[in-house]
Amino acid sequence: MSINVYPDQAMLEGSEMVVVDIRTAPEWRQTGVVKGSHCITFFELHGNYDAEGFLKKMDALGGKEQLIGLICRTGSRTSQVAHFMAQKGYNVKNLDGGVMKLMGEGYALEPYRSSAD
Repeated sequence: MSINVYPDQAMLEGSEMVVVDIRTAPEWRQTGVVKGSHCITFFELHGNYDAEGFLKKMDALGGKEQLIGLICRTGSRTSQVAHFMAQKGYNVKNLDGGVMKLMGEGYALEPYRSSAD
C-alpha cells in the first residue's frame, strides 16, 4: 500500500484520519488550512527541525495506532516526513499535491487562527 494518496474532501472531512499541516505559520495565514487540521510545523523557516519533538506531538494525537495524514504546500515536505514516520512505525499518509492541489480543485480552506490571534 502506497504512502502517497491524493486527498479529496471526503478523505479530509469524512474519515478517521487526523490531518496534520506541517507548513509554517506564514503559510497557514497566506492560504488558510484544512478544516479541523492540526497545524504543527515540522521544518522551521530556516529548514531546521526537531524530529523527536514532532513525534511527541504525533503521539499526543493518537500515536502509531492513529491514521495520520500529512499535508504541506505541494506534498514535497510531507513526503520526506511521512517516510521518516513510517520507518518509526506510524500509520501515516502523505497527502500528495498538498493545499495547492486542493485549492486548484476548489476546496475551501478555512482561515488560520492561532491561539495568539
